[in-house]
Parts: sequence; C-alpha cells; structure tokens
Amino acid sequence: MKIGMLGLGRMGGNMAQRLARRGHQVIGYDPGSDARAEFTKKGLTAAASVEALIKDLRSPRTVWMMIPAGAPVDAMIATLTPLLAPHDVLIDGGNSNYKDSQRRAQALAQHGIDYLDVGTSGGIWGMEEGYSLMIGGDAGAVNRLRPLFEALAPEPAAGWGHVGPSGAGHFVKMVHNGIEYGLMQAYAEGFALMQHKQEFALDLHQVAEIWRQGSVVRSWLLDLTAVALRGNPTLEGVAPFVEDSGEGRWTVAEAIDLNVAAPVITLALIARLRSRDPDSFSDKLLASLRNAFGGHAVRKE
Repeated sequence: MKIGMLGLGRMGGNMAQRLARRGHQVIGYDPGSDARAEFTKKGLTAAASVEALIKDLRSPRTVWMMIPAGAPVDAMIATLTPLLAPHDVLIDGGNSNYKDSQRRAQALAQHGIDYLDVGTSGGIWGMEEGYSLMIGGDAGAVNRLRPLFEALAPEPAAGWGHVGPSGAGHFVKMVHNGIEYGLMQAYAEGFALMQHKQEFALDLHQVAEIWRQGSVVRSWLLDLTAVALRGNPTLEGVAPFVEDSGEGRWTVAEAIDLNVAAPVITLALIARLRSRDPDSFSDKLLASLRNAFGGHAVRKE
C-alpha cells in the first residue's frame, strides 16, 4: 500500500519509517526543506509540493497528516480538498480537538472523502515500539486501511482499534492525554517528596529502578523517569516550567460539560500553569493577607 505523509517532523518521519520497514510505500511532504532533506536521507521519497505528492498516489488515495492542530489542519484540508476525489481517505493523526474533527469529517463527506481522526500515542519511541492508535470515522475506511494500522501498532492485533464515529478517536486521545497529566504529576510529586527527605540521602534513580520491577506503580512513564534520573540525578539545567499542548484543558472542559468529577487531571493541569509564574502575584497576596489578619511575617525580595 502506498500513502502520502504530510508533516515530516520527528513523529511523522518516524511513522513513515515504520511503515516503510513493513513493506508499505511512503511519499512525504513538508514545507520545510530541511525536513524533506532529512526524510530523503532515510531512504524515503519526499515530494516537492502537496500537488506533486497527491499526483504520485493512485486512487483511492490515502493521505496521513501529522501537522500541528488547529488552523494548520484547516489550511491543509483547504489545499487538499480540490486535489482529492471520492473514496480517498484523509487521516489526521495529530492532537486535534475532537469537535474540529467532527466538523471536518462532515465537510469532507460532501465531497465523498473519508476523514479519519486517529489519536496517536507513542512519541519518539513509536518507530521501534509501535504506536497506540485510537481511530474514529467510517468503519469501511478503517477496514480498508487495516494493513496500515497493523503495521504501525505494536502488534497487528494489539494497540489499535476503531473506537467509534468521527471525533471518537481524538476524543479518546484527549482523555488519554488528560490521564497522562495526572500520572506524570503523581510521579513528579512523589519523587519531589523523596528528594526533600534529605536525612535519608535517597538515590532516586535506584528507587525508580526498584519500582520498575514488580511494583504496582510500574509503567512506561516510570521507565522514562528512571532514564532521566540516571542521566541527570539532580535535574540540573532543567527549568521548572511545564508546557501543555491543549489536551488537558480540553479534558477538563469536557469533564465540566458532562458533570464528571476529574480532580486529579484538573489539579495536574493547574500545577503546569503554576509552574510558569516565577513572580506569583497570588502568592504575594496570600502572604500579605496572612500579615494583615494575623501579623505573620512577610519575606522581602
């Protein structure tokens, strides 16, 4: 099977490599010439334009987008729509909002184009370990592309599935990422607690390695924690500033809309927001209030 890959960043490039290793033909495109050059160094074919990529594919075409969520996806769809034909399949493997995916699927259906929203997890390790794929959209299109999903997944029959209609794949991936926020926050808080217990002089890398084997808290995130602590036990040079890419916010908003309590995910998101304020006005106000009602000392900068 031959597919077009749009977006040749680290994730898209790795996915293309995994597909090629499993016998699929991949032609890629990225607006960045450096990304295209790196793609060709890996023995893959890069097109000079979106139009050239589409022209190189045989109908019914399959085009997989791995590009930033939001306006870039809409812009790419606007470019692709007149180039595609009925029964072609367009896949969004990025972290789009599921409501956007529903809207896009409806619009493309008017042109006879199938739109699959494929929540993709696996990060930079997916090329070797395989990707977890949560797929929303038409069941017929999913079945037709089964060989692609089987090639990308950790095992042909494991780690991927058609979870529902359009939007369902990105909805499930959104919740997945919300859970990820909570898990990472719990590990971060636990290891911080041990780091502050200085009388025991704990070797945090040793603890992580112990927990990796047989412990009920073992996980891939714990594996990555062990890797980070082995290379840099004090995390020297790492700023305590944590970004979020949007999925946690969407998960919290959805929980509120559905009247579902999600305190762990919500607090994990708030902790990330808190990490970005090195000059916290709220903390200064709290200190001032304690001084005002109780005469408690206020530390000066």
